[in-house]
Amino acid sequence: MHNYQNNSVVLNIDPQYYNTLDIESFFLMMKDPSYCYKFYWLEAIVKLISRNVEETTFNEIIDEMIVNAWYSVCEFHIHLSGIQNGEVRDGLERAVLKLKEITGLNANASSAEIHNAINEHASELKPYKEQLTNMVPYRALAGFFQKTEKHVNWESARRVIAFMDEVNQTNTLPYTLGSSPKLKKEVHINPAWAEMIRENTVSILGWIQYEKLKWLQTNNPEVPGLVHKLLPMDVKMRKLNNVRNLWKGVLERTVITDVFNGQILNNTSYDIDHFIPWSFVMNDELWNLMPMDSGLNSSKSNNLPKWNPFFDHFSDNQYIMYELVNRDNDIRKKYEGCYRDNLHSIWAGQELYRPGNTKEVFKTILETNMKPLYDSAKRQGYAEWRY
Repeated sequence: MHNYQNNSVVLNIDPQYYNTLDIESFFLMMKDPSYCYKFYWLEAIVKLISRNVEETTFNEIIDEMIVNAWYSVCEFHIHLSGIQNGEVRDGLERAVLKLKEITGLNANASSAEIHNAINEHASELKPYKEQLTNMVPYRALAGFFQKTEKHVNWESARRVIAFMDEVNQTNTLPYTLGSSPKLKKEVHINPAWAEMIRENTVSILGWIQYEKLKWLQTNNPEVPGLVHKLLPMDVKMRKLNNVRNLWKGVLERTVITDVFNGQILNNTSYDIDHFIPWSFVMNDELWNLMPMDSGLNSSKSNNLPKWNPFFDHFSDNQYIMYELVNRDNDIRKKYEGCYRDNLHSIWAGQELYRPGNTKEVFKTILETNMKPLYDSAKRQGYAEWRY
């Protein structure tokens, strides 16, 4: 096997392909992107090829791109290429947001539901999808053009296609393009490239995800846990059993009222929820968790509660739990049961939950560490819960 290494990503490609295909130029397809949709373009092609598709269109590829980007944009509020002058830069992100706006589709909708919505609203999405055809399908192949001395005229799609056909005579390209206009334009996948990609689909998709992740982290510097935000949420990731056991013990010993409606919580019918949404923080840290009325939890969903007045009440409940941890041995044991899954933040262990904090000091530590995260989530586009 021939190893291609890109920083920490190593792809093992059979040497036979290097004898017939320009593998080195293939790995230049992710180099120097201007927008994130370049990653989604190649990812969509690879996924289609893995399903034995070798004849497709711009329209079909872009539909796949929208589906692949849906969760990051709608569920996790990721900006694919950042914000400029208050506007979304990336055309793919704009297409996804438009689809969300006109359909009201759930952020965690299935791939089939998203595809159906795209087809149902084809006319409204058409200008957004056509914008995505302007450059990436052509510039994605730029690495293959470096070995020719001829200049590429990027201003004319017709001339670029003609140039692609010329290059393809001596250096087989992964795909060539047909003559139909805009979204109907045909994409012809070369059979030899299709074979190579099918044989190495897992490795190639891993490489694309790695490059995409680096790009997204650069364009979303305030977002924690971004590596988990490229795919739909997995509820199995949430680990709340020990926290629930801790709060159950607290509720059995003292009165705790709901942060939002002020009603006394019953120790047999409550939910454990995140003050700052889990989809933003991507962790189950004890300092962000609270017992909550089950009915209100579904209403709050993936939104931010107003900081004022709800943080004060949230902090009060946290302090009640903190005091019991430090004076009740049974509650202390339940708290220690949270070490593995819910107590990883250094500041919480060394400052917030250390013995001896007054209520005012506790609140100050909690607010100092939570408010920046809260503000980041708000800037990222998380909506405020209208309680």
